[in-house]
Amino acid sequence: MDRSPLFLAALASAAVPGLDPASVEPLPSVPDQQYDVAFVQDTQHRRWVIRVPRSQAAAAQMEATFALLGLLARRLPFSVPTPKGFAALKEGGRAAIYPYLPGHQVDFEHLPAGPGLAAELGRSIAALHNADHGLFDEAGLPAYDADTYRTRHLSELDRAAATGHVPTGLLARWERFLEDVALWRFAPTPTHGDLTGDQVLVLFDDEEDAATGKVKAFTGWEDAKVADPADDFAALVTQAPPAALETLMEAYAHARSERPDPHLLTRARLAAEMQQLSELMGAVASGQSLQVERYAAALRRLDDKVHAEAEASHDYRRSGLAPARPVAPVVVPPVVEDDVEDDDVAVMFGSRDSEPDSQSQSQPDAQPDSQPDAQPDSQPAAEQAEPGRDAGHLTAPGQATGDEVTSELDVSTLRSSLDPMGSDDAGPEFEPGNAAPQDPAPPRPSA
Repeated sequence: MDRSPLFLAALASAAVPGLDPASVEPLPSVPDQQYDVAFVQDTQHRRWVIRVPRSQAAAAQMEATFALLGLLARRLPFSVPTPKGFAALKEGGRAAIYPYLPGHQVDFEHLPAGPGLAAELGRSIAALHNADHGLFDEAGLPAYDADTYRTRHLSELDRAAATGHVPTGLLARWERFLEDVALWRFAPTPTHGDLTGDQVLVLFDDEEDAATGKVKAFTGWEDAKVADPADDFAALVTQAPPAALETLMEAYAHARSERPDPHLLTRARLAAEMQQLSELMGAVASGQSLQVERYAAALRRLDDKVHAEAEASHDYRRSGLAPARPVAPVVVPPVVEDDVEDDDVAVMFGSRDSEPDSQSQSQPDAQPDSQPDAQPDSQPAAEQAEPGRDAGHLTAPGQATGDEVTSELDVSTLRSSLDPMGSDDAGPEFEPGNAAPQDPAPPRPSA
């Protein structure tokens, strides 16, 4: 099967009248990639993207999105990739040619919190989820209610268990979540279905300020359907920093026409875990033994990770059914201030010993020069307190004891986190697949 750059450029020329290729740049190919993608520039300095499916299944999946993209293009605040031409393939299916859309792909792991890109992304997802269900029905895309979608996941889990490649720990975990009907009470919404950082294109008004980021397009709509809105947060909930995710979800909730259900993020985490299950089943269906072993190994690593997290939050290391012994907290004894004189203690408790002894009164007074003033062998604990530590209070090593010192965030680190995948040329569409120590407390006068 010829998928050379020249062949892809020829397909683009045949698909769009007047497109005379001047240069072509293919994207690197990987074994499990569903499409061959290349960027073409014509003699009129227009830039295009060509996508060619590698299998009949990929071709059918791409064909199913064409009608939806045409309907969504006029109803969303961001762009979607709508094809401008097609070229038939000898093996079946069609190659699609799209106008190039500039923008940067987003690394969710470095998504900044606060007003800016995180909030913008939350509002963009809300705009999609607010879309009319009828658009997806008109495009012939599937729609699932909550119970049907939960049952679908359970059926997929049963099929995966029959392969013998899924650890029993993960099977039990996922079955427990899927059988909890209370977690699956959601209103079906139009979803993207595979919203990762690679499918989000953004531009910045100021390249030095992440707060100026604007979402320009969502790409990769092959999994679009009316289903669980949690699916579009699967990548975000596992990759985005907690503060950025909080900002995004707040903006999303304010922009939604319906209030998000309370278990949305719980199902999003489950969807992120079960995504590897879907990849395993796809490899099994296509007979790719190497890919099956790859995904099976990934599931074993996930099982180890989940078990380690559960072991850290619960005591699973005890044997048998004997109750676990509660772990008592470590208590540091306070410093005892032993600076109270014995006579004071006697007076405090009204002891007879506090009365002057008659024998001691009958003795002559000691000469001043014969005995010096008595000095205590050791200072009271409060007088021995180190600088920066109050009497009777222990400060942990490295613990701040004074005014805290803060540092400002270098905005340049946010810019470097984004992986540019295009230029800022105009174009309608794109589809690439410690603390200062305290002064010591003054010593107290001797009693």
